[in-house]
Amino acid sequence: MNALTPRQLSADADLRALFARRIAILDGAMGTMIQQHALTEADFRGDRFRAHPHDLRGNNDLLCLTRPDVIQDIHAQYFAAGADLVETNTFSSTAIAQADYKLEPVVTELNLAAVACARRAADQAEAATPGRRRYVAGAIGPLNRTLSLSPDVNRPDYRAVTWEQVVAAYDEQARALITGGVDVLLVETIFDTLNAKAALFALDHIFDELGARLPVIVSVTITDLSGRTLSGQTTEAFYNSIRHTRPFCVGLNCALGPKQMRPFVAELARVAECFVSCYPNAGLPNAFGGYDETPADVAGALAEFAAAGWLNLVGGCCGTTPAHIAAIAQAVAPFPPRVAPERPPVLRLSGLEPLLVA
Repeated sequence: MNALTPRQLSADADLRALFARRIAILDGAMGTMIQQHALTEADFRGDRFRAHPHDLRGNNDLLCLTRPDVIQDIHAQYFAAGADLVETNTFSSTAIAQADYKLEPVVTELNLAAVACARRAADQAEAATPGRRRYVAGAIGPLNRTLSLSPDVNRPDYRAVTWEQVVAAYDEQARALITGGVDVLLVETIFDTLNAKAALFALDHIFDELGARLPVIVSVTITDLSGRTLSGQTTEAFYNSIRHTRPFCVGLNCALGPKQMRPFVAELARVAECFVSCYPNAGLPNAFGGYDETPADVAGALAEFAAAGWLNLVGGCCGTTPAHIAAIAQAVAPFPPRVAPERPPVLRLSGLEPLLVA
C-alpha cells in the first residue's frame, strides 16, 4: 500500500483536538435517505450492470457506482445539517456481503467510489465553511455471516465462514477505504464480537504494514433491553474484549432508540478510557418497519446524555435524517465533551460478563 497522505496522518491529532473542544457530530442514516428516492432496479443497475444476472435493487452500496449523485447529495445534506463526520456508503462493501449479489469482483471499486462520493461532499462543505474541517469515516459493517453463532440449529458447531475468510474480507475493504482517502475507520453495528475482532485484527495488520495508524471508532449494537450483544456479551465485557486494540473511540449504535440505550451508554462512559460515541435509531421500529421519534424526541434524549457527561461523538442511525442531525447538533452544543475517567491498572478480562482481577 501507499503511505498515508498528510491529511490522513494529521487526522488523529485534529480529531483529538475537536473531541476535547466540543461534542462532535456524526451523520444520520444513509438507508433512510436512500429510501426517500424510491429508486428502481434500473437505478441500481445503471448502464454498467444492465445485464447482471442477479437482482440488484436493495444493494445500496452499489449506488456509489451507478447513482453517485444520490449518495453525494445525501452526504452534503448531513454536512449542511452540522455533521463533522460522514460515513461512507460501504456498510456491505465486503466480498462476503456482496456475494449475495454476485458482485465480489467489484468490492475494491465500490469502496473507492464510496470514499470519492463522501470526499467530494466534504471538500464542498469545507469550502463553504472555511476553517472547519470535515471528515470522512470509512464504514465497515458487521457482515451477514457470524463467526460466533451457527446458522443451523441442528449443528451448533457449524459456521458459515472461517476466521481467515472474515479477516481477508475486512482486509480487502479496509485497504480500499484507506487508499481512497478516509480520515477515520468505523467498525460499526457490531453484533458479534468475534467478527469485530477479525476486523480490528485486519486493521492492525495494515497499520503495521504502513507504519502509521488512522483513528478507529468501534461501535457495538446492544440488541435488546437485556443489555447484551447478539453473541451474548454485556457492554463492559465487549469493551474489555477490544480495548487492547487501542480504539480512538468506542460507542453504541442501532437496534435501540436513545431512551432504551441510556443505561448502556452510561455503562460505557463509566469504563472506557477512550472517547465515547452514541448514534441511536429514531426509536424502536413501528408495525410498518418505520421509525417514529421526531428530531426533537431524539435530540432531547441525547441532550440528557450530553448533560450527564457521557458523550464525545453523537449522531443517528436507522430512521434519522438531516433534520434529526441538525436538532441533535443544536441540543448538545451547550454541553462540554466527556472526559475519560482515570481507571486503576487492573487485569480486565471478558467472557459474556466482565472479569476484573485486582
